[in-house]
Order: sequence, then structure tokens, then C-alpha cells
Amino acid sequence: MRVSILVPVYQERATVYELLKRVSSCDVASIGFEREILACDDGSTDGTAQVLAEAAREMSELRVVSHARNLGKGAAIRTLLARATGDCVLVQDADLEYAVEDYAAMLRRFADGCDAVYGSRFLGASRPRGMRLANLVANRVLTATANALYGLSISDEATCLKLVRTTTLRRMNLECVGFEFCPEVTSKLGRMGVRIEEVPARYEARDSKSGKKVRWRDGFVAMAVLVKNRWAILR
Repeated sequence: MRVSILVPVYQERATVYELLKRVSSCDVASIGFEREILACDDGSTDGTAQVLAEAAREMSELRVVSHARNLGKGAAIRTLLARATGDCVLVQDADLEYAVEDYAAMLRRFADGCDAVYGSRFLGASRPRGMRLANLVANRVLTATANALYGLSISDEATCLKLVRTTTLRRMNLECVGFEFCPEVTSKLGRMGVRIEEVPARYEARDSKSGKKVRWRDGFVAMAVLVKNRWAILR
């Protein structure tokens, strides 16, 4: 089988090379997977494009595409999804908050027949390292809402690490532009009756000074997407 690792990138000059090196070094072959890495520079202006070009010269499995201007995380993921050739896609942010070593457990679940696997930050810790109280509360509220609206039993709706069968993700006709990618995928998996399994994910949060881009208003957008998709007609 083949996994396509999708990396949306915006203003991550300081971290993206190290992240891609870790992804490229992560052993997936021992559990029966080939790998491709697809990165989208979403209109960065901080030198990220040059770092990605250097990484692509060094890593044969890495393909890089670019947006002429910043369109948003969801738009970058949709651009990459259109180019993915894997049986499944795994979304990875361009920072260093998540441990790539957790891919193995996710891929094993997929190989066992699960169409959607999330890396949960809350299975191994009640409060992930470095996570601010406001973000903790927002995550708890969004997860509880998703579970209540869609009959799910997940612990981390907003995790970056989402692995989904490629055909399933394409059937969703994603509309997301920004950070609403997470609630759109979760809600549509719920509507489609796809079971979401979870594995523990190691996590160390960074703050806004270090480049974290999620803001309080994104929580309200996520809530709106969860509610809207509960009664929307799936196309």
C-alpha cells in the first residue's frame, strides 16, 4: 500500500526542513507501505519557498507545489489531495508539534481495514504539553459537539494528524479554505457513517511567538461547520 503525506506550509522557514527530514526518515516500509510526501507552499513570503526547493533536491520522494498567494490551510490540502496517488492520505502540519513516530500505529490501523484514523493528543495526557487553557477548553467543546451531533466517540476532533482513505476523502467534495478542514472532515465522516479510530499522538504545543497560527476565532468557525454539516445535504 501507499501513503501520501500532505504538508500544507505557510511561513514555516524555521521548521519545515527539519519536519520534512523527520517525515522522510520515518520507517513506513517495515509495515508494508510506500510513501510520497507532497508539500504546498501557500504563498509564503519568509523564505519558505527556498527551503522547500532545497528539501526537494535532497529528498526524491518529496514533491512541492505552490500557491501564488496565501489561500489557507484547507485550500493547500485540497491542492495536494488532487495530486495524491496513495491509498490513504495523512495530513501533517509543517511545524514540529507532532511526533512522526506515531505514523506507524495509524498506518497499522488502516492496514487492518479502518478507513479513518486520528492521532489523539488526549489519549495519553489529559492536558498535552504546552497547550494553553483556552485551547484545551476549545478542543474539549468541539470534540463533545462532534460526538453529540454525529454519534462519534472520539477524544480529539481538532488533531492535525488525520489519516483517511483517499477515495473516502475525495467523496467529501471538500470546501474548506482555512482551519475548518478538521471539522469538515470529521463531520462528513460522521455523516457518511465512517468509523473513526484513534491512536495516542505525542504533542508539544508552540505559542504564537513561535509561529502558531490558530486563533480564538477559528474555534467559532469550527463550531459553525460542525453544526452546519449536521443537516446539510451531502453532495
